[in-house]
Amino acid sequence: MEFGYFTMPSHPPERGLKAGHDWDLQVLRWLDEMGYSEAWIGEHHTAPWEPHPSPDLLIAQALLQTKNLRIGPGGFLLPYHHPAELANRVAMLDHLSEGRLNFGIAASGLPSDWAMFNVDGMSGQNRDMTREALDIILKMWTEDGPWHHEGKYWKVDKPDTMFGFLKPHIKPLQAPHPPIGVAGLSKNSDTLKLAGERGYLPMSLNLNPAYVKSHWDSVETGARKSGRIPWRGDWRLVREIFVAETDEEAWRLSVGSHMGRMMREYFLQLLAQFGFKDYLKHEPDVPDSDVTVEYCAKHNWIIGSPKTVAEKIERIYEDVGGFGQLLVFGFDYVENPEAWKTSLGLLQSEVLPRVKHLVPPRQASLAAAQ
Repeated sequence: MEFGYFTMPSHPPERGLKAGHDWDLQVLRWLDEMGYSEAWIGEHHTAPWEPHPSPDLLIAQALLQTKNLRIGPGGFLLPYHHPAELANRVAMLDHLSEGRLNFGIAASGLPSDWAMFNVDGMSGQNRDMTREALDIILKMWTEDGPWHHEGKYWKVDKPDTMFGFLKPHIKPLQAPHPPIGVAGLSKNSDTLKLAGERGYLPMSLNLNPAYVKSHWDSVETGARKSGRIPWRGDWRLVREIFVAETDEEAWRLSVGSHMGRMMREYFLQLLAQFGFKDYLKHEPDVPDSDVTVEYCAKHNWIIGSPKTVAEKIERIYEDVGGFGQLLVFGFDYVENPEAWKTSLGLLQSEVLPRVKHLVPPRQASLAAAQ
């Protein structure tokens, strides 16, 4: 098992965009120094609590200030980008990373973003656009021209050489492309089926472990479609994590501090609008009104002393059937940076040795994977 980081990025609305960006950059430096394996940066356009519309700007700066950390968008919202332009931009970013880039993609789930870009997310248009855009991007990277793509949403050409010297020439450093990660939230997630179908890295967002268990079913459904054998070691789980010397201190610094505020003022309210509070319940008959910050901290979050956190991770590992990477859900601790830095440090130095043995075996056949 390895530890990584997933950030939306999240900042309180009063935080200036530059100040929030600087905090994220500082955390990425810490992660690199502490030996974390990877970090994923989200993209959002209309959420004041998730205020970064261009993860590649943060990634480009972070690559210059880190040495080993793999970094990537988590992910680029493909319906909002022209595929040919994004193919070139990601390929260039891969060269700047010297091969440390991960390429996360997502379909976008905020209705306010859909409205800004005139995308009909309610009908699933965002998911259709994501699949078409990704096909074009991969074709730009792997197939020589000339060719013409005329799809439902985009017309793209890869022209032949003009005037003897003008031609498409930009390809990623990593061949055939950087590792692709896709995040999933809902049951029967289409994006997680895509991960299984094409062998991409599946990422399950921060929900009740009992619910997340169903996500692997989607990965396997997609894998059966293409005859692939999925490996649980590729599966990333995003979790709210806070580690302190004692359980009591961890509760105070998470529930009673910035984690609690963000969940209370934004995230729980957002999930309620979509009817997603059910995804946080340990029992289906729990009333929505009971799903509070304290409830989530007790049933879903991984908080406590190093010993407690290690025990919780092992329990979740067993409950879901195994996974390979645990991604810390990022929060803004600008007012108390040492608390967040200490938590990240304890997770890597004190918790990781206790859970390093949790490595899913590879399956030899599709039947064994089921």
